Amino acid sequence: MSLNDLDIKFYRSVRTIRFPLRRLTVLTGGNGVGKTNLYRALELVRAAATGELTMSIAREGGLASAIWAGERKRHESPRMSLEVGLDTVLPGDDHAAFMPRYSIEIGFGDSRYEAVFSEEPQIKSERLVLAARRPVTLLERTGPGAWYRDDSGARRPLERTLLASETLLSELRGTLPEVDTVRDMLSSWRFYHGFRTDRESPLRRPSLAVTAPTLDADGSNLGAVFATLKHIRGDTTDLDAAIDLAFPGARLDIPHPGPDASFSMIFPEMPNRPFGPGELSDGTLQFLALLGALLGYRPAPFIAFNEPEASLHPDLIPAIATAIARAAERTQVWVVTHSTLLADTIADQSGIIPREVVRRNGGTWLAGLSDIGTFPEG
Repeated sequence: MSLNDLDIKFYRSVRTIRFPLRRLTVLTGGNGVGKTNLYRALELVRAAATGELTMSIAREGGLASAIWAGERKRHESPRMSLEVGLDTVLPGDDHAAFMPRYSIEIGFGDSRYEAVFSEEPQIKSERLVLAARRPVTLLERTGPGAWYRDDSGARRPLERTLLASETLLSELRGTLPEVDTVRDMLSSWRFYHGFRTDRESPLRRPSLAVTAPTLDADGSNLGAVFATLKHIRGDTTDLDAAIDLAFPGARLDIPHPGPDASFSMIFPEMPNRPFGPGELSDGTLQFLALLGALLGYRPAPFIAFNEPEASLHPDLIPAIATAIARAAERTQVWVVTHSTLLADTIADQSGIIPREVVRRNGGTWLAGLSDIGTFPEG
């Protein structure tokens, strides 16, 4: 399951852009060009699948803060839109491949909604289409009204009226496996934008001893992620190699969990003195959390990192780059970084071409991207 392309219109610094994604995508660029806005746009796609889209926009300061503030052409309405093209596989014996496209548009006040606050972000339209020689629309929504296809292919009106804050994708369940698969896939994406490393950080506390195949966004189950690798899978080869590359001679001790799961680092200078999460430096703890996100038992189908190099000493960059390249063999990875060293090292490890985020005509763009959304090398 993978994300093929991303289309953004009128979101923050992005006027309009569409570009392809590969198994591993690395974006670089200076301050203020809009790298983080591309990352946030994908977070909003996930929020549409989980039903948290309008709340996520409200947390950003509301639609007035999130929408493109630059010039518009006369025919362009003051709305923002997001669209993703996916390549996925249906569950079942036939494992049929299909390529859905999901799009959603958000705008200001709409008189068709009865239960809505005046400044609340409002969903204007939404659509899920199966791309094929003859595309098939599986669900469509305009304002509060919506319809979907049942398992016979017939169009069915949604029995209840949607609120301005509700997405059809999150509310419609059990109609078609394609719809459920897309919603579940988008909902399972993981975004990591730095980890708290202060004294009260979840990383510094023991985790509940529950099997954890994937790291939580805040890293609160890191101990359980390591314990799952060590005591459920019984294989910490990649984890051990990454730690040895970053801290030659050091090792991660992962005791068998009781009610809680924890870990400690043992350094060659003090082989009899384990350092628990509460004692580790901010950079070391951040490094271990990144490894937990990248090398877990079963990573999410799409993992995105925003400036993973933050708080890391340059000596740790090669180990993180190697872990990112290894993770991309198992799942799809997106990295936004200020670090030329990280981008270049990932490129050396994986053979991918980092993309530079730039400004073009006042909006966010990618160097080398054509106006039709392709790169010269394909």
